[in-house]
Amino acid sequence: MSSETIRRRLVVHGKVQGVFFRDSTREAAQNEGVAGWASNRPDGSVEIVLEGPAEAVDSVAGYIRRGPSSARVDDIESYDETPEGLSSFEIR
Repeated sequence: MSSETIRRRLVVHGKVQGVFFRDSTREAAQNEGVAGWASNRPDGSVEIVLEGPAEAVDSVAGYIRRGPSSARVDDIESYDETPEGLSSFEIR
C-alpha cells in the first residue's frame, strides 16, 4: 500500500443535505485515517475535500458514492488537487 498523500475534491449532487451526509462522511474519513472537510453549498450540493493515502481516499470516495441510507447521490464531480497537509477532518 502506497503512503503517498493525494487530495481529491468532490462535489456531490442529489438529496445530500439534511440527511447526515457530512457527519457520516466524517466518520468514514476518520475510520480510514483521511483528513479533509465537508461543507453544504448554497445550491444544495455537498463539497468534500479528502487528503490521505490513495487507497484510503478511494475507500472514502466509494462510501460517498452511496452515502447514508437516507441520502440519494445523483452525480459527483471529482477533481484531483495538490495536497495541503491537512491533519484532521472537519465539518464546515
